[in-house]
Parts: sequence; C-alpha cells; structure tokens
Amino acid sequence: MSEQRIDETTGTIDRNPRANDERAATARNDDDWLPSTALPTPAPQHGWAFRWVRTSTFGHADNTNVSRRMREGWVPVKAEDHLELQLVSDLGSRFKGGLEVGGLLLCKAPIEQIKKRQAYQAKKAEQQMESVDNNYMRENDPRMPLLQPERRTRTQFGRG
Repeated sequence: MSEQRIDETTGTIDRNPRANDERAATARNDDDWLPSTALPTPAPQHGWAFRWVRTSTFGHADNTNVSRRMREGWVPVKAEDHLELQLVSDLGSRFKGGLEVGGLLLCKAPIEQIKKRQAYQAKKAEQQMESVDNNYMRENDPRMPLLQPERRTRTQFGRG
C-alpha cells in the first residue's frame, strides 16, 4: 500500500511515495557552513601521494620517525605550493617553508614508490601467515589430523 500525505498548501492528498521525491530537495547546499579540519587534505597532484608525518610527540622531537620517513622517500611539501590549505605552520618549526601543524609535517612521495611499499608489506604479511600455518601444521599427525586454518570470520547472534 502506498503512503498518503496531505499537501499543506492545497489540502489535497499526495499519493506519491516519498521515495519518488527528488534528492535535490534534501541535498545539502554548497553554501552550508562546515567546521574546518585540523589536518586539511591538499589538492591532488598527478603521480603524488600525501601524508602527514609525525615530527614531535608531546613537544619532544621525533627525529627517528622523520629520518625513517625521509629514507622511505617522503619529501616535505612547501607551503607556497599549496596555498589552498591556508595553514600557519608551528612556531619554531625546523622545516622552514614547510607545512607543520601540531607536530605533523605534510609530505609527499611518488605513487610508484607507495605501490612498491604496499606490495612489499603485503608479501611480508603473506610470508608471516604462511609461517604460522607451517608451524601449526608441523604437529599434524595422520592418525588424528588437525583442522585446516580458517581465514574467514563470521558473526553469530544467540537465539532468543
């Protein structure tokens, strides 16, 4: 049975279901105000990935993390290259001309390098799972075989 609504302006019955109403009537206007984010996202650049790199924790410099990320290929982004972010860097920042906010520095790296890193991490995770399986199956005995490792999860709810 379809839903009936009374049109308040004309007093007639509207027999069209609400599902048929246009989304445009309920869509958010572009003029609506939204709160700003603490770490804005820069405009995408072809061939580059962006990431916020930790430079300090609780006011103490984290040189080890910064050095590691730089060796991985992350390069600090210059503030003049991303005027759309409208950020004021931390006072006393060690990265002159960079975008550092709350101990986080905006950096970029080539997409190809990121894909290589992701492939390396996926291979490493696969090797670890294989090692766990081999360790588990090492204790297998043909007289009483172990169950095969299960790789899927499921959620069950109790009856009642």
